[in-house]
Amino acid sequence: MPPEWSLVVHGGCGQLTPETLPGPEGECRAGLAAALAAGKAILNAGGSAVDAVVAAVSVLEDHPLFNAGRGAVFTAEGRTELDAAVMDGATRLAGAVAGVTRTRNPVQLARAVLQNSPHVLLARDGADVFALEQGLEQVEPGWFRVEARWQALEAMKAAAARGEDLFDADLKYGTVGAVARDAQGHLAAATSTGGLTGKRWGRIGDSPLIGAGTLADDRSVGVSCTGSGEAFIRAGVGHEMGALVRLAGLSPPEAAARALADVAALGGSGGIIFIGQDGVPGWAFSTPGMFRARATACDEDEVAIWGSRG
Repeated sequence: MPPEWSLVVHGGCGQLTPETLPGPEGECRAGLAAALAAGKAILNAGGSAVDAVVAAVSVLEDHPLFNAGRGAVFTAEGRTELDAAVMDGATRLAGAVAGVTRTRNPVQLARAVLQNSPHVLLARDGADVFALEQGLEQVEPGWFRVEARWQALEAMKAAAARGEDLFDADLKYGTVGAVARDAQGHLAAATSTGGLTGKRWGRIGDSPLIGAGTLADDRSVGVSCTGSGEAFIRAGVGHEMGALVRLAGLSPPEAAARALADVAALGGSGGIIFIGQDGVPGWAFSTPGMFRARATACDEDEVAIWGSRG
């Protein structure tokens, strides 16, 4: 029998070492545990998977060590442009936003698009206007600023002045996300990100694209991704996993491995969290580390960064 409910969260992945973490390891783990606790509280009370993933991701958006919301990286122009998505596996309704600049919690704006608009994806000025109309909490752009993120942009500019190309060279993908299965057996997924340091031209990655970085479908699997956004888009990772589970009969772990192999064939790397119809929360990643945590109604919480388990 599936567990009564289950939840898995992530805070990004990449070429992580103890020396390159965005902060003390204990604080990183505490942030993941806090996000897990927020989602668990809703699921324990019989709440919906959608509410659980939004609550969990909101905590990570407010945490300055993760690249989403407060703590988001800066564009080449010194701005924060935030992307997020939410999908309800029961109805396959979805909401997403890209390039928003003033909404404190972009994942809550994505849910508002799902619930209160006829659309799936709103971008930039239009998304900012919609956020005001929905009465969501707005902040000055400076609220998102974390000094370490600004210094990363300055270092990139200095390297460019020396003729070096360090765009995304550190391969630390700072997306956050959550997938849940509630007591009613419904799946939901949410993803949020500040994107890549030094991104230009309004670049948008896979996080807000349904079927790429985010997917939830009660018929197959819920998925939230982090990694080489362009490769995840080209591979259609979320849709690919859903099709492999629903039509080819693969288990979610098998589908995740197949999807990551396709990403690798396209020159990318990254990680995926997932829950299938069996309610088992899992992850797969092709990088040395991934910030991640999971829980079910019948198991102890697990928080990890390194390797396959640690």
